[in-house]
Amino acid sequence: FYELRQSNLFLLAILFILFSAIWVFAAGFGSPLALFAGFIFGKWFGLLFAVVGMSLGATFLYIFANFFLKEMIRNKFLNRFKSLEEKFKKSEFLYLLIFRFVGGIPFQIQNILPCIFNVKIYNFFWSTFLGMLPQTFLVISIGSGLGEIIDQNLKPPSMMDLISSPSIYIPLITFFTLLVITIILRHLFYKK
Repeated sequence: FYELRQSNLFLLAILFILFSAIWVFAAGFGSPLALFAGFIFGKWFGLLFAVVGMSLGATFLYIFANFFLKEMIRNKFLNRFKSLEEKFKKSEFLYLLIFRFVGGIPFQIQNILPCIFNVKIYNFFWSTFLGMLPQTFLVISIGSGLGEIIDQNLKPPSMMDLISSPSIYIPLITFFTLLVITIILRHLFYKK
């Protein structure tokens, strides 16, 4: 992969972004994509390519759901998320950004739920892009750390070698800290 990345970074990036967009549009989740992006492209390029691809796929899914499935989504979810409707009307970008960051709802449903609130496509894309950055960066860091460890070792590392590596345990600790913060924020955000 290292040689392929060195010789064809642009082509590999375009293919990865297209695959990511299709994967997310088909209601896939982003964690395997982020791990793979970190492993192949490293932290920074991996973050850029993964977030662009997943944001595009989520936006295409939102447009599709808004056009074809809007009434079904409203009938199914409006009563559960009625309290958020007023918040979204006040500041659609800000609340969608918080909605993306806080999570608590599966990624696939997060992509179609804003149909209820008539979110503008521009706001949807950019709030998705920015809201996914922290979590995606942590997952990509783990993938990048795995890639570094594998590149540095002639033989496959043990599980203990992987866990004790700073390039793995620091993102894991940060991920769990972020998880606790999002649980607290979710209780505040979804409170009636």
